[in-house]
Amino acid sequence: MIIGIGTDLANIERIEGTLARFGDRFRNRVFTEREQTRAENRANAPATYAKRWAAKEACSKALGTGLRMGIAWKDMAVSNLHTGQPIMHVTGWAKARLEQLTPPGHEAVIHVSLTDDHPWAQAFVVIHAHPKQVTRTLP
Repeated sequence: MIIGIGTDLANIERIEGTLARFGDRFRNRVFTEREQTRAENRANAPATYAKRWAAKEACSKALGTGLRMGIAWKDMAVSNLHTGQPIMHVTGWAKARLEQLTPPGHEAVIHVSLTDDHPWAQAFVVIHAHPKQVTRTLP
């Protein structure tokens, strides 16, 4: 069952300007060390940052809060599987909120889709819950 959907559109040039103006102060407030390393190793770092910004906004919307109610930017972090597929990790208040939304006997899965086409970066987040599988041991 779907328990949350969120989307966001970010302007890459706006993120690039914010990076130029505030530098590490902005990076360290919003992005985890891993996210920063990923972005800085890419040919177009501002687009990478913008996609992750949009993903965090979309995730907060899927959690039903937006960036309020105690959720911090770093409570949501985007990384990539070896295939390149983006995945969202939640900690802190975002994780607590996800646990509140997840029905008993279910586990939540966060799906993330990112794209960019200059000057725009876009993210979609869908959170769904599926029943936990019970493993049984034989006597």
